[in-house]
Amino acid sequence: MTAQQQTQPLRIAVVGHTNAGKTSLLRTLTRRVHFGEVSDRPGTTRHVESVDLEVNGAAAVRFFDTPGLEDAVALREHLAGFDAQATPPERIRRFLQGPEAHGVFEQEAKVLRTMLDIDAAFLVIDVREPVLPKFRDEIELLNSCARPVLPVLNFVRDAASREPAWKELLSAYGLHVQVRFDAAAPFVGAEHDLYNDLATLLRDRRELLRGVVDALDTEAAQRRQSACTRIADLLVDAAAVRRTVSATEFADTVRRQALVTALQKAVFDKAQHCTDDLLALYGFRQGDADEAPLPMVEGRWTLDFFNPEAMKDAGLRLGKGAVIGAAVGVVADLAVAGLSLGAGAALGGAIGGAVSQGWGPLGRKLANKLRDMHELTVEDGVLFALVAWQLKLTQALEQRGHAATQRISAGAATEGAAEGAVNDAVVQATAAAVRAAQPARNHPDWEAGGNAATRIFWRASPQREALAADLSHALLRAFEPA
Repeated sequence: MTAQQQTQPLRIAVVGHTNAGKTSLLRTLTRRVHFGEVSDRPGTTRHVESVDLEVNGAAAVRFFDTPGLEDAVALREHLAGFDAQATPPERIRRFLQGPEAHGVFEQEAKVLRTMLDIDAAFLVIDVREPVLPKFRDEIELLNSCARPVLPVLNFVRDAASREPAWKELLSAYGLHVQVRFDAAAPFVGAEHDLYNDLATLLRDRRELLRGVVDALDTEAAQRRQSACTRIADLLVDAAAVRRTVSATEFADTVRRQALVTALQKAVFDKAQHCTDDLLALYGFRQGDADEAPLPMVEGRWTLDFFNPEAMKDAGLRLGKGAVIGAAVGVVADLAVAGLSLGAGAALGGAIGGAVSQGWGPLGRKLANKLRDMHELTVEDGVLFALVAWQLKLTQALEQRGHAATQRISAGAATEGAAEGAVNDAVVQATAAAVRAAQPARNHPDWEAGGNAATRIFWRASPQREALAADLSHALLRAFEPA
């Protein structure tokens, strides 16, 4: 191979039977959710489309998404009529020059024409399909092009998988190197296996493929770091939330509930923006779970961060030893240095035994009391539920491809988002971060977006950035191996 060829992107055709998941595989490998069209309808891809996988700003691999092979049996019979002395690639070329390549076998011709002009091919196989004779003809057609073929066994996690039968068939045609993949939920390390196994077939491009694997590792680490940084910023933002209201307003039940509802909505909106940012970071569309049937995504509007049961569980996990008692998840600043200032009666049973979590200097609290003012803020239990949910979402996105097209029901979404689904690593990382975020409660000016009613606006500061960086580091522990 010449030096110029070494610098050219590796050309990979993605081939296979109709509706085997070729476009879905490419979306997962390139993290381009808008590439092509994914559908349960057969024959969605009708033309050859290309997409590049870039490493260090340059195209390292150029993938070609091809139409599905639809009538390999008839085409094999047609090719049998060609000169028996011709090699298989010669017969393919003669076929492509004939009228049938622009007529009845137009789709197959597009695939075979691409096969003759690439370095290797990924043969995508839906292992849920029964092993029928037509698939043997497809394999023989592709082998006739004399290009390395790497079978990619797709949807292997499905209960209907016929993986052993497919492995036996592929081995019978000399395709012993096979990759197990799942474009709906890729295995950890599946991409590494894909490119490492490809390197065994393309030894002269091993250095390029090694660079692709290294780049994938770097990008994955950067995505995870960016996700934790974004969640840490949400935690600082929510912890800094503070609303100061008069005692008169607070004593009015209707007005108080309106204030509480407005604060809750502000926190929900902050969480939603964080969720959308995480989806975009991992290559998913904002507000769209069609390509990613994640309970965490699909049910996000049903998850109640202010649910008292969730906060009770969060309080125990935070190690407070007592239930965090505000049913609304919003706490009035009721005590200073452990001494009641007499505001508890205004809240009735809604907040009851809640006490100060140390928000703000003692002087500010006393000044507000003298002015007959109350401060509303968000409980630690809510912060815990908020952050744990975002971490769980990030973990799910790291293991999610772009193949599935079915939505998850609201019931399944709620179940999947339950607090019990949060693993120990997430619990420990979240609890540590919530405790470490307490200094943000003294800085309402750190709230992103601000609050026009109280003229509180976020401002960048070295202290805020330093705290967010520390929290991000703490959250990364949720991804460490057990």
